[in-house]
Amino acid sequence: MKYTKLAVEFIHNYHNLIKHGHKDEAMRGEYYALIYLSHDYRDFFPSDISDEMNISSARVAAMLNNLEKKGLVMRKKNPEDRRKTIVVITEKGKEMAKKIETDVMNHVMGILKHLGEDDAKEFVRIMGKLSAFFED
Repeated sequence: MKYTKLAVEFIHNYHNLIKHGHKDEAMRGEYYALIYLSHDYRDFFPSDISDEMNISSARVAAMLNNLEKKGLVMRKKNPEDRRKTIVVITEKGKEMAKKIETDVMNHVMGILKHLGEDDAKEFVRIMGKLSAFFED
């Protein structure tokens, strides 16, 4: 099977999704960092966020500055190694992360409902297959 025609159609459809308002802000940037920090009750270092999100330490620093200004996270020195900074999500940050997750869940459920049960199951199956491909 030649995949050229399908690839062109895929690119066109993907471009249209982005162009016409599909946003995945909650799956990257500050929102993603908040969700990540809210799901585990341990000390986080900026390098943990960098590794999880696959972004530079400079980008993490800028993001943490913004989140800190908004009162969503705070940074403190690691008592075991004063050269390292620990990132802690605040109660306000936890509330924001919970709201973001609820909004994302409602949005995704709306998309899946629009597809219908059979297509939604097939879409999720294919997404899983793509995810596994990119993990390899």
